[in-house]
Amino acid sequence: MSEKNEPSVWQGFKAFLMRGNVVDLAVAVVIGAAFTNIVNSVVKGVINPLVGAFGTQSLDSYSSCLKGPCTGTGDSATGVRILWGSVLGATLTFLITAAVVYFLMVLPMAKYLARQEARRKAREGTQEVVEVSELEVLKEIRDALVAQRGSGHDRQ
Repeated sequence: MSEKNEPSVWQGFKAFLMRGNVVDLAVAVVIGAAFTNIVNSVVKGVINPLVGAFGTQSLDSYSSCLKGPCTGTGDSATGVRILWGSVLGATLTFLITAAVVYFLMVLPMAKYLARQEARRKAREGTQEVVEVSELEVLKEIRDALVAQRGSGHDRQ
């Protein structure tokens, strides 16, 4: 009998999907995927050519031979190679992504929220001043009424 009162699995799943944070997360994943393509293009189109001015254009080709002889590439490679260039490329991609996200999204949002908080506090501060002054006025009215009653009783 209690099964009819409890929401069905489908209703629970539907409520889960319709929550704001799930939709926000889905939007963030899609935007993040598109943003990753932009960052990868910047690394391949700008960073790699800059590195290429000092060496090879692809960071992936930078490597060190741990146990030689290191010859060939792919399946025909011999020796033990450490591909530190690809790690460097991934690190640069991460740092660029983090910098862009911080400076274009996090920092402006933090400044915006700080301004909103300052405005809210300013509004609350003026309301408190008004409330305190209203309270003071009411106390003065009360004191004046008490004084009038007191002086009126003395005259009778």
